[in-house]
Amino acid sequence: MEFVDSVFDEKIKHKPDMIADQLREKILQHSKEFKTSWVNLGQALYTVWKDKFFIGWGYEKFEHYLEKEVSLKKTVALKLLKTYFFLEQDEPSYLKKEFVETRDPVQVPHYEAVNILRLARQKKELTRDDYAKLKNAIFEKGKDASLVRRDLVSMMRERKPVDPEEEREQRNLAAIRRLLNSLKSFKKDMETLKLAPSEFIQDAEEFISKLESHVE
Repeated sequence: MEFVDSVFDEKIKHKPDMIADQLREKILQHSKEFKTSWVNLGQALYTVWKDKFFIGWGYEKFEHYLEKEVSLKKTVALKLLKTYFFLEQDEPSYLKKEFVETRDPVQVPHYEAVNILRLARQKKELTRDDYAKLKNAIFEKGKDASLVRRDLVSMMRERKPVDPEEEREQRNLAAIRRLLNSLKSFKKDMETLKLAPSEFIQDAEEFISKLESHVE
């Protein structure tokens, strides 16, 4: 009898841990579902838009249906719609059930990140390797949309053709701005410490004003 009681006590003792573990697993599953719930909405909205079902429901325009019935702004709805269509056409593996099941929640991307990949696909300046890097960061690592956007901007800058004349002008402007900052600092010292006559300070103000108009 004592053995039975001890086994029962042990089960009671570990029950809170079992409940906590089960809750932990549920949270991970809910996190995945939350991150991918937009797919079903995007798919449904695409069908409604493509087949114009909203007209039969009494709405003259798609955006009217979105605002009145779905309570979605047109910009958000179109982003969902276009992102879903992009996945269906270019990255269908994301839509497969196995994609989410084989990944941890942190690896499942947010729709904003997928939308950035969609936009990157349209950039002619990017190479296949550039696109592959972005895709890997999003689909394999679940990289945050803000960081993916920063990577895309950086890539675009690297791929942008350099205009020697424009580059030279930018260097000149940067040099003038540095000179302006130095002159303003020196003028302030002259006024505070009375290092020079007032006419010198007046000349410095006029020179600074001319430089500022050139920079602007």
